[in-house]
Amino acid sequence: MDSYPVKSAFTTLRWYTFFIYGTMVIFTSFFQLYLQDIGMTQSEIGALMAIGPFISLFANPFWGYLGDRLQNVRLVLLLMMTGTLLIVQIVFHLNDYVVMYIVMACFFFFQTPMFAQSSTLILNYIDGTPYKFGGFRLYGSLGWALTAVCAGPIIDYLGVPRIGNVFTMLLLVAIALMLMLPAQAKQPGGGAVMNLTALKQIGSNLYFIGFIVLGVLVSIPNMMNSTFLSLYVIELGGSKSMVGWAVFASSIFEAALFLLFDRFLKRKVSFMIGWLALVSLLFTLRWLLMAEAVSPLQVIFIQLLHAVTFGGYFYVGTQLTMMFVPNAFRSSGQALYTMTWSGVSGVVAGFLGGWLFQNFGSEQMYLAGVALSLLGAIGFAFMWLNIRRTDYRLPDEDI
Repeated sequence: MDSYPVKSAFTTLRWYTFFIYGTMVIFTSFFQLYLQDIGMTQSEIGALMAIGPFISLFANPFWGYLGDRLQNVRLVLLLMMTGTLLIVQIVFHLNDYVVMYIVMACFFFFQTPMFAQSSTLILNYIDGTPYKFGGFRLYGSLGWALTAVCAGPIIDYLGVPRIGNVFTMLLLVAIALMLMLPAQAKQPGGGAVMNLTALKQIGSNLYFIGFIVLGVLVSIPNMMNSTFLSLYVIELGGSKSMVGWAVFASSIFEAALFLLFDRFLKRKVSFMIGWLALVSLLFTLRWLLMAEAVSPLQVIFIQLLHAVTFGGYFYVGTQLTMMFVPNAFRSSGQALYTMTWSGVSGVVAGFLGGWLFQNFGSEQMYLAGVALSLLGAIGFAFMWLNIRRTDYRLPDEDI
């Protein structure tokens, strides 16, 4: 294959990442406003949004298994996007809450593993090339940020019920770009799937298990913020446009962070765990500031910390998972990471966050996040000290 088609494929991959993240920010940041518009309470919204992380506990392993089995993440993503596209045409025409819960469960089955498999897609395409993961993932951050800030005024103009139309148009563009990507090369000895032996091998690494468990603690308040941020901005007197600006502020600097990590991040377990301890401490500060916010403008500025907190954790967590899990199980490994980071924690966040928000107010919800993030920071700090003391290393990490 000559250089032009190769460069063209990587350009298409960057724009696919831009549009798939841009599509999902419409759902993640504005769908709650639609639910509130049709009369749902904070607890009902939290319960509905918690279905997504719960379904992801089954969907992530299923799609990860299928990706490893077929050795074709591109095809798997096309199936997921097609299913999402078809079901979303129903979601915004429902008035019955019970039917809404059932249809949303189907929607989440296709939608929730999309980011994990997109990360796997990027890692597979760049394997054996000079390209770095962050150089592609930054397009996701730009798509998330720019789409959010543009969508706010558009939704203000069109009205909340038209959110589904915006989502559909962006998803169609992402599907078209995916169809333009070339077929993927298969892993050597392809067709490997995550089995009991592989799970035992991965599960025997106590550092990996510690990373997963502490990640759940840190992720719960992050998922609560993701679920209820738009409602919080409106509660403080903000508009749909200000919701868009808050999401924009949370993501626009992720691009720079990913580029810096591509260049300077050391592939050493001790360095990465130390970074996660620092990020967890910054999460603690972020939720404390959110609890004390009194205006939408303050929330927008506090959201700037999202780049270094979530962005830093996401990048390092993806790289750690890639180091801990054998290449043949890469798709399942990323699915496992996502299943815990946004699945288990998302279920807890939806119910706990909704209950705290409705019964005690937004301040207490964010103060609960302070406590959980601080516990995570302490846990990662102890793990870092133990790794330094034992001089623990993985076989393929940088010296």
